[in-house]
Amino acid sequence: MNADVAIVGAGTAGAALALHCANKGLSVICVDRRPLHEAGAHWINGVAAWLFDEAGIDRPVGDELVGEAHAFHLVAGFGNERVVVEKHGVYDVDMRKLVDRLQKGAIAKGARFLGETRVEGFDGQTLQTSAGPITARFYVDASGLSGARLLDQPQVDRRDICAAAQEVRKLRDPQAARDYFVSRGVNPGDTLCFTSIAGGYSIVNVRLQGDDAISILTGSIPAEGHPSGKELLDRFVEENSFIGDTIHGGARAIPLRRPYDLLGHGNVALLGDAACQVFSAHGSGIGLGMVAARMLAETIADGGDGYAYSVAFHRKWGGLLATYELFRRFSQSITVSELETMIRVGLMDETSVRAGLEQRLPAVSPGLAVQKLEAVGRAPHLALRLGQVLAKGAAAGLLYRNYPEENGRFSLWQKAIAKVLEA
Repeated sequence: MNADVAIVGAGTAGAALALHCANKGLSVICVDRRPLHEAGAHWINGVAAWLFDEAGIDRPVGDELVGEAHAFHLVAGFGNERVVVEKHGVYDVDMRKLVDRLQKGAIAKGARFLGETRVEGFDGQTLQTSAGPITARFYVDASGLSGARLLDQPQVDRRDICAAAQEVRKLRDPQAARDYFVSRGVNPGDTLCFTSIAGGYSIVNVRLQGDDAISILTGSIPAEGHPSGKELLDRFVEENSFIGDTIHGGARAIPLRRPYDLLGHGNVALLGDAACQVFSAHGSGIGLGMVAARMLAETIADGGDGYAYSVAFHRKWGGLLATYELFRRFSQSITVSELETMIRVGLMDETSVRAGLEQRLPAVSPGLAVQKLEAVGRAPHLALRLGQVLAKGAAAGLLYRNYPEENGRFSLWQKAIAKVLEA
């Protein structure tokens, strides 16, 4: 089998790349070890609406779009201290239907998909698979955290892996479910997100879907001695008798580290979770994976190589992702009590939470700057720690904007960014 582009992984990132490449007239073969209808995530995922536009993918509609424009309540632990974000720009999207749309769109443009196909070897020239050898002008690893590893990328440290789970479940008692949300000051249909309930970086995120179902999203970092996301989910279900049987869902490990310094070399590139292209503040990589897919397709169509793709991605997105990785590390270190203090004094507020949800850096106005200065005086120790995060993020942003055009200078840049981020 021969193609211009061979892709390993048919989830959102791989299928989006196949669609973009096919739209540009490139021949594509995309393989996945699972049946095609099982590729990618199988849960409800929050995706910032603007990322669909940035990725050149139509925004979801119909039953693919599960929810939008509802309020988000970020609660410290299981207590009462909270930040509320009204009408944020994040869609709740059914990943099964999004992946299906992307795959079908690519197939309609001529891309070839092979499910239940294992990668058995890669020598840089030929991809050996259980369906036979594949030769291509360009090879892309979009196979996830522990997939094909076509660039022999390093393993992600266990302390940088989130064990996440999400399920949509039936309601045994819809009225009791509504009462549960109302008793916590949340309108049914809005999101209730308990955070720092099993370590600083952990959540139980729940939302009613209509009158007969509830969506439950959980996540934690087990390497720090905490229960996994699936354990948190099962515990929440056990404690709330109004929750019934599972309709659909899944569990998976999500990399939280910043994207690898080198995303491509020669005619091989990494994409999506395989590249650690994840917004680590809350572990979402769907939107970024699709955005990166568009950038990679443009690079391939223009005759660029893997390093050119690395330059393009890091110069545009590297600083943002590195800054939020620093914030993620900070969030891992704080207690529920410290989070309550941050909310109470205004170090964490509607502006910062909205920016995190929407995967942007907060816009700082003069009025907001004054409020933050007042908050510093009320919690100087926490403010100092958070200030160090912001200072490192600013330095990292400058370095990423100057990611070297020539790979001969890459090692010097890599040492510099490591010094800034690891200091």
